[in-house]
Amino acid sequence: MPTFNELGLSRPVVKAVERAGYENPTTIQAKAIPVALEGKDIVGASQTGTGKTAAFSLPILSQLKPGTNAQVLILEPTRELAAQVEDQMNLFGFYKGLNVVLLHGGVGYGHQVEGLGSKPDVIIATPGRLIDHLEKGNLDLGAIKFLVLDEVDRMLDMGFLPDVKRIIDRCSKERQTLLFSATMPGAIQTLAEWALNEPEAIEVGGGRKPAETVSHAFYPVGMDQRDELITSLVEKTDFESMMVFTRTKKEADALLARVENIDKVKPTALHSDIRQSDRTKALQGFRDGDFNLIIATDIAARGLDISGVTHVINYRVPENPEDYVHRIGRTGRAEKEGDAFTILTADELEQAAAVEGYISQEIERKKLDGFPYAYSALLEEKPVKPLRRKRPPGKRRRR
Repeated sequence: MPTFNELGLSRPVVKAVERAGYENPTTIQAKAIPVALEGKDIVGASQTGTGKTAAFSLPILSQLKPGTNAQVLILEPTRELAAQVEDQMNLFGFYKGLNVVLLHGGVGYGHQVEGLGSKPDVIIATPGRLIDHLEKGNLDLGAIKFLVLDEVDRMLDMGFLPDVKRIIDRCSKERQTLLFSATMPGAIQTLAEWALNEPEAIEVGGGRKPAETVSHAFYPVGMDQRDELITSLVEKTDFESMMVFTRTKKEADALLARVENIDKVKPTALHSDIRQSDRTKALQGFRDGDFNLIIATDIAARGLDISGVTHVINYRVPENPEDYVHRIGRTGRAEKEGDAFTILTADELEQAAAVEGYISQEIERKKLDGFPYAYSALLEEKPVKPLRRKRPPGKRRRR
């Protein structure tokens, strides 16, 4: 593996990387940075937690020269991701003296308009808020030289594809475009063919596979004991830091109330009904160790820079197998070991089978020692097959 200094990065950027304490590039960085420095478009697929932000920010910063108009546009699906990338750009651009402006919803327009008026070099934005500023005439994307579409699968999931296309249409045609995502569904391939110019595909680890250092387990239980089991699992697990993912905000709040009184557990919650300032405090407190357990909806499942997570628990089996990969991507990062537990009830057998098929791996079923299980067919030694919906009478399977 080459060093950062051997990848062809500019000296100010290498100095900033060294100042930040990074020693060796990850695989996606080592593969993507030299290609990006050649000016080529990239479609990059890599697991969550492998360093995609540095893979696009370092070569862009190395090529960036002072100007009077915004030259870099980075699109992110959520405000948390956008703020995280802003921190990274400022960190790696420490010796470049860049003006970086952050645009996202949930806050007023005044400070953002002032930032756009200060002739920024880099704009980091969520699609919806950027469209608002474009419609108000607050910025012009005609001089953009570098366009980054980050966490694209998440942007598609959130319905941002029409906005993303409108934004791309407003950007300079003479640009370098870097597209990064953890998974690569067909819709992204179609977008890449439309928006990128003869891109080089760089895939690390396979878009469907979680980190090999993660241990997986399903914990079967009767549907009426889900809350009791997950509470006991949190209580009996020896963890340093844990993330629990729920499908809904209501589930997150209810679970927070259940675990607040467990000894040595310092929990917090993260979902869209929480004020932006409190969400920021929750994330920072989790990173700093003020909290050791964070209960989150999928707003936190993708891309956030949360390192050192030793355990991830799914309150329910994710409805989409892609979400399983993104959620458990919070642990086992940077080749460290981690554990991923999922509560499994009888109504989720089809989703569980879909997850196993998606990651090409059978997941072990476990019981929690000492838990007072009520009878459930899921606890039988012989695996229970998922229920199949019957086709309406008269309808035949298409061939």
